[in-house]
Amino acid sequence: MSDAADQTQSQQPRVPVRGGVVAYLTVDGATKAAEFYKHAFGAEEAFMFPVDEKGRTMHIHLYINGSSVMLGDAYPEYGHALEKPQSFIMQLVVDDLDFWWKRAVDAGAEVVVEPQVMFWGDRWGQLRDPFGVAWAMNAPVNG
Repeated sequence: MSDAADQTQSQQPRVPVRGGVVAYLTVDGATKAAEFYKHAFGAEEAFMFPVDEKGRTMHIHLYINGSSVMLGDAYPEYGHALEKPQSFIMQLVVDDLDFWWKRAVDAGAEVVVEPQVMFWGDRWGQLRDPFGVAWAMNAPVNG
């Protein structure tokens, strides 16, 4: 590593990672996605690596609903190409699905499946964010 990279790395704060499994998303426009996640899901920014001359960042660490979610832009020149998100859903387990759902939809999330009581007994619905990532919300049925 170069001296500049060593210095940059040593200046990064130690940010606690929350959760046992942490999603790391690669999107086109990580800083815009982070802003969207703040509005849609109440995300808090724990750390963001500075953007480069092309407006990309290699790392943003967010807290969403008590867990860490990390994201960054694609860097195809370093072997990290942008791939269309597929075959996974970011699942949010919440107490008040109506509150979380409305906030996400008001922020611009696209409804894929309206919330409904599912076969396992909870309410569940699915959204897609403007970056192509699928998000689901699951909440117990109050009864």
